[in-house]
Amino acid sequence: MNLLAAGEELNPLIPHPVEIVLSLVVFGLLFLAVKKFVVPNFEKTFSERTSAIEGGLAAAETKQAEADAKLAELEKQLADARHEAARIREEAREQGAAIVSEMRDQAQAESTRIVDHGKAQIEAERQQAVTSLRAEVGTLATALAGRIVGESLDDDDRSNRVVERFLADLETMESARSGGTSTNGDGAR
Repeated sequence: MNLLAAGEELNPLIPHPVEIVLSLVVFGLLFLAVKKFVVPNFEKTFSERTSAIEGGLAAAETKQAEADAKLAELEKQLADARHEAARIREEAREQGAAIVSEMRDQAQAESTRIVDHGKAQIEAERQQAVTSLRAEVGTLATALAGRIVGESLDDDDRSNRVVERFLADLETMESARSGGTSTNGDGAR
């Protein structure tokens, strides 16, 4: 109080030394309390969060690597499936071409068989018609020759010779016409 009595006034901007010392002691006690109780909890929480984040990042990297591996495996399987599908299509195309070729060959063979059978049947019917016509022509020729000669040609040997000669003359004239050569037309051999 001496200072006040001396007539000096206290400056409000300058703190009292007791307040400065008391502030330093309270600040030191507060600093020690924060350092001893609060900071370890913060550090513990910080390290837990750091390890959780790092574990999460490691798990995410592991999951990403697994996903990339699965994606690569699926892409490989897809490429294999596409390759297999292309191979199956090519095999089917080849089998289809082979089946078409085989069916074409079978159809050609069946067609040839039918044509050959038809030709053989036509030839057999032609031979039958020729034989039948020869018999009728022979009968008519024998009757006509009997009228011309004035004798009966009932003798089978004689009538057969006449018929054979007549038919041979007809064949000669027909082959001469078809061959382009001409005969004298008298039918003599």
